[in-house]
Amino acid sequence: MRKRIKVTVQILLTIIALVQLNGCTVSAVSTGQGQAYKSWSLGPFFKQDLVNPIMEPRADSKFTCPVRQEAVRWEEKDVFNPSAVVKDGKIYLIYRAEDTVGQFNGTSRIGLAVSEDGLNFDRKWEPVLYPDNDRLRNYEWEGGIEDPRVVEDEDGTYYITYTAYDGCNVELMIASSTDLLNWEKHGPAHKDYADEKNIYFKSKAGAIVCRQVGDRHVAAKINGKYWMYWFNDVDDRTSLTRHICCSTSKDLKNWDPVMEQDGTMKVVLKPRKGMFDSRLNEPGPHALVTNKGIVLIYNGMNLPGNHPDWDKRLKADTYSAGQALFALDDPSRLVDRTDHYFMTPDKEYETKGQINLVCFLEGLVHFKGKYFLYYGTADSKIAVAVWDTKDKDSIPLWDEEP
Repeated sequence: MRKRIKVTVQILLTIIALVQLNGCTVSAVSTGQGQAYKSWSLGPFFKQDLVNPIMEPRADSKFTCPVRQEAVRWEEKDVFNPSAVVKDGKIYLIYRAEDTVGQFNGTSRIGLAVSEDGLNFDRKWEPVLYPDNDRLRNYEWEGGIEDPRVVEDEDGTYYITYTAYDGCNVELMIASSTDLLNWEKHGPAHKDYADEKNIYFKSKAGAIVCRQVGDRHVAAKINGKYWMYWFNDVDDRTSLTRHICCSTSKDLKNWDPVMEQDGTMKVVLKPRKGMFDSRLNEPGPHALVTNKGIVLIYNGMNLPGNHPDWDKRLKADTYSAGQALFALDDPSRLVDRTDHYFMTPDKEYETKGQINLVCFLEGLVHFKGKYFLYYGTADSKIAVAVWDTKDKDSIPLWDEEP
């Protein structure tokens, strides 16, 4: 009698990893720890090895900084942490870039690049969003403008959440645009909730909940409000664990944090002892409404190696990615989360850079029957992973307002 072979999820992922996408060699993450995906998860995603990294720093693009009043090589040091949208049949990548000037050896600005295949990009020569001599300068200078996440509303207006960094504090900010080139800054997302003794609410990494309409990811109203997950940086900076909270809005510009009955902010996703996300959980790209619930891809960080609760199966301080599922009728209620990471740094450009051992996921688009997941590598370069699916039954997306 022939012995039956049990086909596990990991075996299937390994088989799929042998195929080619767009003529590119691909690789899957093999955790060796169990299931990286669940029935409700997005994916599997595969790194595009032959083209990664798809974007690197360059020294030939110059920009006259309005604050310094001199030309700077604005993306000479690092490019990383991109967001993305589909517009006019093309993918637009909105990414963070750093120069080498000033006390922080790098002010951050936001650049724009465009692609017809999702793999090869042409960049604009100047940034599209940057610190200026405006009312928000005290938030944004001279650390800069970091980590954009872009969605659009039903009318086609784009909204970006970004982190303003003054060199000491961080603040989640909002801006909008109709063309991705010219942006209107709206100031802090939680402008009514700053500490009386501090202008900063200390929040960052805002991932707005969206529904998919064709290739567009449109901000979704749930129970009459827009929802956003964000990283809570209010805790003492010496704290080794940080978590995700959520807020609601009526206009995508002004946000109210969801509170517990005792008046404290509601925590919706916490670090877990002994796991890849033991130190912090930070939102990745915008969250996506599906038939199963709201799926949030998030970035998890492992604790230092001298901490008793670190994941010993990973190197200390590693950034890996997981997924969480929230309830459709209450986006603040966690339903499930993946037990293990589905992406972790295992390429040299992911393990060595400005910050070693980092895969930081931040951009997600649906384009030509595939999902493109863009991420920063070692805070230095940009790479992409792809989930190839043309089977609508395998994409449990909700195309109506819940």
